[in-house]
Amino acid sequence: MSDDEAVYDLSPAGRIMVLLAVISATTIYSSSILISSALLPKLQGALGATQDEVSWTMTFNIVATAVVTPMTGWISERFGRRNVMVWCAVIFGISTFFCGASSSLNELIFWRIIQGGAGAPLIPLGQAVLLDAYPRVQHGFIMAIFGMANMIGPSLGPNLAGEVSEAFSWRWAFWMIVPVSVVTVILCRFAIPTRAKRHTTKLDWGGFLTLTVAIVCVQLMFSRGQRLDWFESSEIIAAAFLAIVAFYMFIVHSLTAKEPFVRLSLFKDRNYSLGMALVFIFGMLNFAPVVLLPPLLQNHAGYPDTAIGLFIGWRGFGTLIGFFVAMLTARVDPRIMMMGGFFLQGYGGYEMMQFDLNVGESRLAFWSVVQGSGIGVTWVPMTLVTFYTLKPEMRAEAMAMYHLVRNFGSSLFISIAVAEIVRATGNNYARMVEYASPYNKMWGMPGTSGAWSIESLEGMAKFSNEITRQAVLLGNVNAFLMYSLIAFLAIPLCLLARLPKAKN
Repeated sequence: MSDDEAVYDLSPAGRIMVLLAVISATTIYSSSILISSALLPKLQGALGATQDEVSWTMTFNIVATAVVTPMTGWISERFGRRNVMVWCAVIFGISTFFCGASSSLNELIFWRIIQGGAGAPLIPLGQAVLLDAYPRVQHGFIMAIFGMANMIGPSLGPNLAGEVSEAFSWRWAFWMIVPVSVVTVILCRFAIPTRAKRHTTKLDWGGFLTLTVAIVCVQLMFSRGQRLDWFESSEIIAAAFLAIVAFYMFIVHSLTAKEPFVRLSLFKDRNYSLGMALVFIFGMLNFAPVVLLPPLLQNHAGYPDTAIGLFIGWRGFGTLIGFFVAMLTARVDPRIMMMGGFFLQGYGGYEMMQFDLNVGESRLAFWSVVQGSGIGVTWVPMTLVTFYTLKPEMRAEAMAMYHLVRNFGSSLFISIAVAEIVRATGNNYARMVEYASPYNKMWGMPGTSGAWSIESLEGMAKFSNEITRQAVLLGNVNAFLMYSLIAFLAIPLCLLARLPKAKN
């Protein structure tokens, strides 16, 4: 079989059915990742939990995803890709139903853990199946379509969940996914082909357990660090220590074991190693604007919930444009496309640094589209370059690590950005209140002081509120400065990619 041929011998109709099955599986999982973020206030009231307690519904779902994702390669080799995707979709649908039927916080957390673990293999396995189902000449087009489902789901999922919970109840935000899960099970069962040859390797428990401990501790540290004041908390110190020790043991074990849980030899492939670095940066940029901007716009710029939904929708529209551009420019040097995509993300972040609390909807929408288009333009060539030189039998394991690193990058940057916003807000507030002195001559200028005053409680409250708004804005400026610098720093890395040699 030529390297340019598909692994699976399918008819055009069969390939379309495989594509529909993978898109369905990708959409149900990606839309559920951040779905509880839109439901936290309602869950807190309905389940009688504190803000810290209800946040575990997101934390444990992310942790379960992080634990199961690196197992994808071994599970698929042991049980077969089709069987794994079918049963993962079944368990995902059942757990999603019981998430909506939960009557207590502990029950909801349990089913969110099952949901995250069951859904984790769907994205890396789906991507590997698509690469095997289509010839290499069509990989760019297929990865663009796959990327749309993978990227737009997390953007639209929380928005749709919020609308459904307002109209009905928070339970329906979970239940609306169940019918799509049933369709996914049927499509995966009858559309995804099987491979004749499978390896029956044993699970490397040493590598699995050490990597699991490291991942769990890092995810807990990122998820709870801001609430617990980072290394002022003994919990965060313990998690960081265990993560370092476990990861060191994992590396040592992987280098000495005959059949390690994760083959570090994958990183001998130059394009794959570069792709892992790029997807880590890509993950840092992926969801940051969706997480950082809505609280600023809603709490301090006076935007209503519907406008926040439109902002997320415009970014999703930009992502669609980016994927279409990537499809139409499939023959362009992928390094140029990646550089262009990272530039769009970086420049979009730079323009978002210029936003003030009076930013108009049109300006917000335009730069959201630009930033979102950078996501789409980057994803397709980055994926193709990363996996171009890997053998098909290594794709499932390599895909699992690829998406694990992407998710890790997202968690890391969001935690760092939120921490910077909190730090900068406190520091800038302390500096600005120094000017709230009765000796400041500006208080004698009505055109400047307006409704602010230090002679009445109402005037002081308004003045304090305005200082808080401006301090939070400066914190977000710092966060988007980091965002832009990271995007621009990725551009020279793209030049290191090795392109396929032209055939005569």
